[in-house]
Amino acid sequence: MNIPKLIYGTAWKKEETTRLVELAVKSGFRAIDTACQPRHYNEKGVGDALQNLYAQGFKREEIFLETKFTPKDGQDLNNIPYNPNDSLEKQVLDSFDVSLKNLQTSYFDSYILHSPIFPFNHMMKVWKIFESFYEKGKTKNIGISNCYDIRVLKALYKEAKIKPTILQNRFYKDSDYDKEIRVFCKENNIKYLGFWTLSANLHILGSKEIINLARQYKKTQAQIFYRFLTQIEITPLNGTTSHEHMIEDLDIFSFELSNNEIEEISTLLN
Repeated sequence: MNIPKLIYGTAWKKEETTRLVELAVKSGFRAIDTACQPRHYNEKGVGDALQNLYAQGFKREEIFLETKFTPKDGQDLNNIPYNPNDSLEKQVLDSFDVSLKNLQTSYFDSYILHSPIFPFNHMMKVWKIFESFYEKGKTKNIGISNCYDIRVLKALYKEAKIKPTILQNRFYKDSDYDKEIRVFCKENNIKYLGFWTLSANLHILGSKEIINLARQYKKTQAQIFYRFLTQIEITPLNGTTSHEHMIEDLDIFSFELSNNEIEEISTLLN
C-alpha cells in the first residue's frame, strides 16, 4: 500500500496508547507509527488496539504499520527489549521478533532504524539485516530516522543493496528544515516523514501569514500548516490526543492551498 499522507504517532502515550490508537483509526487515520523502545513507546498497546479494531471489522491490510529498531544508546537500559551485550545483528533480530509479537502481525509496512549507528560499518551490518527482512517479505519498506547529516544518508543510500524508501526526521529550524536532505529524498524516491511539525514550529503557526490563511479558509492554523506540509510532499506525524483535533487534521484534504500561498509559507522556513 502507499504511505498515507498523515501518520498517527504514538510516542509518550503510555497507558493511553490502546485507547488513542483505536480512536485515531476510528477517526480516519490509516497509518500508525511506533517503536520497540519502552522508554518512549508502548508498542504492545498499539498491538492491542489493532486487535480490538480487527475484531470490529477493520483489516490488517488497511493499516500502514511502522515500527523501529532502537539502538541501545536510545534505550532505557533497565527496560530494554533485547540483550544489549549480544551482537548488533542479534539485537536487531530479537527486537524485530519482539515487535512482531507486540504488534501481533506477520509483517510491517515500514521498519525504521531509529537513529544512525557509528562507526558506519556497524550501521551497514544492521542495514543488511533490514534488507533480509525486506527480501523475506517481513517488511515492505526500510528506512532511517533522526539522520540530519546528508553525508550519512548519501553513504547509506550508496552502500545499500535495498535502498531506504523512508526518512523520518524532526522538522525544525535547527536542521534548516532539512532542505538539502529533502531534495536528495525527492530525487531518490525516499519519502520524507516529519515529526514535531507543530510543537517545534509554534513561531510559524503564530505568524501573520498562517493566521490570515486560517481566517480565509475558515480552518485552524494547524490545518493550514499540515496542508502546506502535505502539498510540499512531507508526510507529518500527528500525535494529538484530542478527538476534535484528529477530525480537524484529517479534514485537511478538503481544501488546497494555491502555489502563491505555498511560496508565502515557504519563506517562513528561512
